Amino acid sequence: MPLTGILVISTGQILAAPFCATLFAEFGAEVIKIEPPVTGESNRGSVSFAQDNRGQKAITLDITRPEGAAIFRRLADKSDVLIDNNRPGALEKWGFAPDTLRETNPGLVVVRISGYGQTGPYRDRAGFDRVALAFAGITALTGFADRPPVRPAYFVADYGAGMFAAFGAMLALRARDLTGRGQDVDMALYEAVWRMSGTHIASYGLQGKDRERSGNYFPGVVPAEQFETSDGHYLVINATTQRAFVKLCDAIGQPELVQDERFTPRLNLLQNHAAIHAILGEWVKVRTLAECQETLDRFGVPATKVYLMEDIVGDQHFADRHQVLSVESADYGHLLQPGVVPVLTGTPGFVPGRAPLLGEHNQEVLGGLLGIDDAELARLKDAGLV
Repeated sequence: MPLTGILVISTGQILAAPFCATLFAEFGAEVIKIEPPVTGESNRGSVSFAQDNRGQKAITLDITRPEGAAIFRRLADKSDVLIDNNRPGALEKWGFAPDTLRETNPGLVVVRISGYGQTGPYRDRAGFDRVALAFAGITALTGFADRPPVRPAYFVADYGAGMFAAFGAMLALRARDLTGRGQDVDMALYEAVWRMSGTHIASYGLQGKDRERSGNYFPGVVPAEQFETSDGHYLVINATTQRAFVKLCDAIGQPELVQDERFTPRLNLLQNHAAIHAILGEWVKVRTLAECQETLDRFGVPATKVYLMEDIVGDQHFADRHQVLSVESADYGHLLQPGVVPVLTGTPGFVPGRAPLLGEHNQEVLGGLLGIDDAELARLKDAGLV
C-alpha cells in the first residue's frame, strides 16, 4: 500500500477531519482516532460516523487533563501526521501547539481544518459546511433568480476540505522527505469551495457585477440543460464545444442547425441559448430515455439520465468500478457506501474495515504501541482518563 508505515493520529470529529483521516486509512496508513472517554465524539452512532471513520482504529483519552496530555504527546512523538478540526487555538489551549510537538518530533505534519482558517479576522468564528458554502459564494449562485438561494445537496465544503487537507498532508510529507522537517497544513472549509469556484471571480473582475442565479443554465456553457423524456425521466445533455455541438445536431437529425445564423458564430449560440434548448427539449420529450441515450451515445454526445440513488445502486458501471460498497457497521449492519477514490492501478486502496467502536483499540494502541501494561490501563480507566 502506498502509505504503509505512515502513522496518523486524529482528534477530528463530525465530517471533514474524520473523512481526511479515512482517506489515509484506505491507502495503507495506520490511523488512530482519539475520542473523549465515555461519550466519544458527538457524531458517533450516526450513519455518517460509520462511513467517514471506516478503516480507523479508536482509543479513548482525555487529552485535556495533564496525565492524558502526556500520553497524547507520546503518541504524537511516534506519529507522522496529526489531523485536527477543533476551533483555532484549541490545540494550543491543551498544550499541543504544533511547534511544541515538533520539539520532540521534528517531522510531524499537523493538519488543521477549521471554518475560516488559523489566521485572519474571522479565525475564531464557528463554521460548519452550510456556513462555509454561503461564505464561499456558492449558495448565492445556486437556484433560480426568482427564488431564494438554495444549498447544494452534498456536503461540498466538508468533504472538499477533507480532500484538500489530505492532499496538503501528502505535500508536507513529501517536503519532509527533502528537509526532514514537518509543517502545518492550514485548511479552511470555505477555501475548499472557493478554490472550486471556477472563473466567477474573473468574470466579476472584468464586468464589475455579480452573476445572478440562473437555475440550470450556466452562462457561457451552451447547449447544456436537462430535459424531460416521454417516459418521465430527466436527461442532461452537455455539448458545449463546437465539435460536440456538430455531433448533437447530427444526432437529432438537424445538421443544418450548425449553420443557422442564430447559432453561428458561437457568440450567437450563447445569446440564443433559450432557442437551442427549446429545440432540444422538443426532440427529447417525444422519445424515451432509452431512445435518447442510445442515439446520443451512438453519435458521441455527452448525456446521461439525472441519476437517483436507485439508479446508482443498480448501475453496472458503478459496480464494475467498485463505487458502491457494502461495508459492515457496528450500529446498522452492512451499509451501502461510496467506493475508494482515486483508483490506482498498481497499488489500489481498499476499505480496511468498519468504523471502530468507542475505545475498541485501547489495548492495542496504548498497550502495544506505547507499552502501557494492563494494571496501568485499568488505573487510567478508573480515573476516567481512557
